[in-house]
Amino acid sequence: MAKQEREPHSGRRVALFPLPFQGHLSPMLQLAALLRSRGFAVTVLHTGFNAPDPARHRELAFVPIHETLPEEATSPDAGIVAQLIALNAACEAPFQDALASLLPDVACVVVDGQWYAALGAAALVGVPALALRTDSAATFRSMLAYPRLRDAGYIPIQGKNDERLDEPVPELEPLRVRDLIRVDGCEADALCGFITRVADAMRASASGVVVNTFDAIEASVLGKIETELSQPAFAVGPLHKLSPMAAAEHNFLHSPDRGCLAWLDAHPPRSVLYVSLGSVACIDRGVFDEMAWALAGSGAPFLWVIRPGSVRGGEPPLPFGLDMSRGKIVPWAPQRDVLAHPATGGFWTHCGWNSTLESVCEGVPMLAQPCFADQTVNARYVTHQWGVGLELGEVFDRARVAEAVRRLMVGEECAAMRESARRLKIQAKQCVSATVAMDNLVKYICSL
Repeated sequence: MAKQEREPHSGRRVALFPLPFQGHLSPMLQLAALLRSRGFAVTVLHTGFNAPDPARHRELAFVPIHETLPEEATSPDAGIVAQLIALNAACEAPFQDALASLLPDVACVVVDGQWYAALGAAALVGVPALALRTDSAATFRSMLAYPRLRDAGYIPIQGKNDERLDEPVPELEPLRVRDLIRVDGCEADALCGFITRVADAMRASASGVVVNTFDAIEASVLGKIETELSQPAFAVGPLHKLSPMAAAEHNFLHSPDRGCLAWLDAHPPRSVLYVSLGSVACIDRGVFDEMAWALAGSGAPFLWVIRPGSVRGGEPPLPFGLDMSRGKIVPWAPQRDVLAHPATGGFWTHCGWNSTLESVCEGVPMLAQPCFADQTVNARYVTHQWGVGLELGEVFDRARVAEAVRRLMVGEECAAMRESARRLKIQAKQCVSATVAMDNLVKYICSL
């Protein structure tokens, strides 16, 4: 029966264009596999920079766009906003040419929501375009509001002592001014300019928005996005659970140490704190040292991912005299397997959206240490909307952080957060069992 329902889509082709970073590649390819399972032919247009491996996805077609990138677009030392602007400028024409080469067989194209130039290029080619937001609906709505918040004086935030930092942001509750998107070291004008381009492209050139989220946690925000854009918004997440790719975790830029799973096997249920700040974020040496001392002093067993390049100034040695006997350190971990492991009782995270969703889906409470961009938005929702985590805050010292670890892992607060996390996990499972959002997206694509 399912096969008969999918036959009308056979032969219709959807093109996808992911942003070339791990946190964006993964959900886009998960969506690609999901669309393929619904009977669409799928072509993935991609940059040569951080290109996906076609051998891992033999059911998909891959077409490079043959871009020429300036150093600013690829250098790890470049600021993320400057990098995104450079990528958009360099990839606009090659993407347009590659998309045009697929005509007349393409029903629509799905581009990463940060590819504002690609949205305009698709319109010039005459191909309907959807934007995939790999961040939360709350983050996307805050981006749509960013220009008017700037005009109202909420942005930029002038230093840590700005008296407005703890003010609630009108119409974006529970966000405070300090929770709005920020990128340290990036001038407010440049950040606002980038966000304005994204918002303007959505309004001018997109036929809809696809969000890697689910109604149980963001239904009201999704409704407000639809009203503001006068476009449909499809909550098709959690993609890592719904996609046929979910059976295997694909790490495009880092190879996981799977030996850590055997180490977890030797620990009691919900006893281990998993620590990872994601695939991009970098921290200062001082923060690294305080993290190390806090973990050692917390009393909790821990699995700590120290990614090469994640500490500014090179690979640091652990502080002298530190007792790490309760912990295990790896350069990268199979995160979804770790979060699903019975021994994992908490997640110290940067609150990137993929990590946040994965933790929600496994019912694991979080210790929030947002580093930049959308992570502050996600951290606020984790701690004050869903009640499944604690925030570390601006003051970062070993004693305070060790106490936060203990509160996350044991005691009354821990029990309350675990119960809230358990309820969200049930809701996520119910979403995975339903197919309404994906059904609606498929119908919409076929109507374009």
